[in-house]
Amino acid sequence: MILFDLKSLGQLTTGFLIVRKNRFLATVNVKDKTKKVHIADTGRLEEILTPSRELLLLKNREGLKTHYTLLAAKMEEGWVLINTKLHSQIAYEAIKNGILGFVPQDIKKEVSYKKSRFDYLVDNALVELKGCSLVEKNICLFPNAPTSRGVKHLKELIEAKNEGYNAFLLIMAVRKCNCFQPHPFRDEEFKKVFWEALQKGIEFKGFFVKIDENLNVIYNGELSLCKKF
Repeated sequence: MILFDLKSLGQLTTGFLIVRKNRFLATVNVKDKTKKVHIADTGRLEEILTPSRELLLLKNREGLKTHYTLLAAKMEEGWVLINTKLHSQIAYEAIKNGILGFVPQDIKKEVSYKKSRFDYLVDNALVELKGCSLVEKNICLFPNAPTSRGVKHLKELIEAKNEGYNAFLLIMAVRKCNCFQPHPFRDEEFKKVFWEALQKGIEFKGFFVKIDENLNVIYNGELSLCKKF
């Protein structure tokens, strides 16, 4: 199932990482020239954005402070999506095709509920999407950095469930693993509230995506939840 065509974004090229200067900026060798690259993923990505890593880049329009935007990194398994701004559209297509366990009649994006804005309202279900790129010991882990926003979303999903909504936490993993669990120590509060949310009826759904040889982002199977331990 094709969820998104990266080629539709514009002119693509490749380069090799020199250094990640901060959360949003890297310098990259593109055809033997040093270029500034915007990183649309604030996670640590320390196992992915390593020196000399081959990167898939989108050429930016003239007038911006950076020359390119990072789309993906070449890992052992192939291109791995590294751009959280694309997650919403990719997951929208997956939801439309039944990833939540049903084919919806209506999907709304960016829906306000109390003090939060959730990614989707799918029929009568509030859905919060999280992208997962960290894999350790063949386990997909989220978050890879503290996320007060993620904790707030989970708590308000619990409130919404209590008020009669269906509620889902949807994890989109960009790398293969055996199963998913909240990171054991990078955000203790998120881990605690995650398991509390599941006990109170929030449904966990997860799926994998990968980038194929034609630079399409495709559905790559269901991501299951690890047993709590």
